Amino acid sequence: MPVITNIEDLKRIYRRQVPKMFYDYAESGSWTEQTFRENTSDFDQIRLRQRVAVDMTNRSTASQMIGQDVAMPVALAPVGLLGMQHADGEILAARAAEKFGVPFTLSTMSICSIEDVAAGTTKPFWFQLYTMTDEDYVRRLLQRARDAGCSALVITLDLQIIGQRHKDLKNGLSAPPKPTLKNWIDLSTKWAWGLNMLQTKRRQFGNIVGHVQGVEDPSSLFEWTAKQFDHALDWKKVEKLIEMWGGKTILKGILDVEDAKMAAKVGADAIIVSNHGGRQLDGALSSIRMLRPIMDAVGDQIEVHLDSGIRSGQDVLKAVALGAKGTYVGRAFVYGLGAMGERGVTSALEVIQKEMDTSMALCGRRRVEELAPDILLVPEDFEGRWTPV
Repeated sequence: MPVITNIEDLKRIYRRQVPKMFYDYAESGSWTEQTFRENTSDFDQIRLRQRVAVDMTNRSTASQMIGQDVAMPVALAPVGLLGMQHADGEILAARAAEKFGVPFTLSTMSICSIEDVAAGTTKPFWFQLYTMTDEDYVRRLLQRARDAGCSALVITLDLQIIGQRHKDLKNGLSAPPKPTLKNWIDLSTKWAWGLNMLQTKRRQFGNIVGHVQGVEDPSSLFEWTAKQFDHALDWKKVEKLIEMWGGKTILKGILDVEDAKMAAKVGADAIIVSNHGGRQLDGALSSIRMLRPIMDAVGDQIEVHLDSGIRSGQDVLKAVALGAKGTYVGRAFVYGLGAMGERGVTSALEVIQKEMDTSMALCGRRRVEELAPDILLVPEDFEGRWTPV
């Protein structure tokens, strides 16, 4: 086994292991990818304050997210097509998260179904919902999540319309890959991935195929999906979905102070400051830039989490020090999954926890609840002087 000391080590292996279309699916953003890049580069602008002669014994990264004990303030973000990054990817990632002690969030657009993941794990996981126009399907989907024991619902609000992702379009992204000459040439160099895929029957969107009348193959699936994202979504519908679920609810895709205020009003338990990993509105500000203004506006009313751009334990530390109660990793654990399956996801989590623990100690803190802005050095104009016209 190679020595893994950071997330980039996993990324290098991941790139060699998986087909190009699925690597590009994870490692890309929309349009010019400006927001995708700044999600990570903006973290680099924040510095840490080193403190010495502080008792560093008995440290712990343990915390809570929406009342749930977590080994560190990190959850695995909902990522579609995990079962194409590695055979049975959702099950493997959920197992790794469960054993490590952090939440796993299953995407609506997963390859393994809700039932598959429930059968492969022993503890509750979270479920992510895309808002769709087929209310009957949504009701049945939520009931399936309840039946599986899902302990929280994450409603994604920033994908009413899919952002244009050039690489996905050019690669002809599909699950499973279409039998084109270009794909066959690429797959011929990814033999380990192919052997794993031959050993599973899960190769299509398990939460949809077989659960929607007339959707039985990739062509009918994509036609149905393209028509389903709810362009008419508004806060009344969000409130209705929260009531329909009746349990812990997290609203994902908040990047504006006014939207954060509305999210607090409709009764959600938490919000995720997120720009969908830079895959939706290119040119939007990074999540970490928007965290402090949103914290200032609603941080005493609702639990605030953050995703988009987390690649290290230091990124987690910075987000939590600025007020976030939790963070989500997406690409970081996908690299591990594609590189080495369940073992790779565990490795990614271990790297992040080690980085967070060491950095926290060198900043003179022993507990997550002790983290505060005073351990950071933030540029004076970090949030910028952006104002709506």
